[in-house]
Amino acid sequence: MMNDLLLRTQTALALRTLALRARLGTAQQELKNRGDRGDSPISTVVIIVAAVAGALLIAGGLAALYARANGKLSDVLGS
Repeated sequence: MMNDLLLRTQTALALRTLALRARLGTAQQELKNRGDRGDSPISTVVIIVAAVAGALLIAGGLAALYARANGKLSDVLGS
């Protein structure tokens, strides 16, 4: 019973591996045929860095505003 289960599992795993390799080969061939998509990794990095810098500026500004109000949230909100 256990040997049968192990054999079925091994066969299923081998078939999945074969299917995955075939799909990866197809994907690689498709990428070669399409050529460059035009995405520049440099522009992606610039956008990510700008987003992180903007988030840090906003967080820093809020922290400074909170510190200026001596930790009283009601002063920050003006209520």
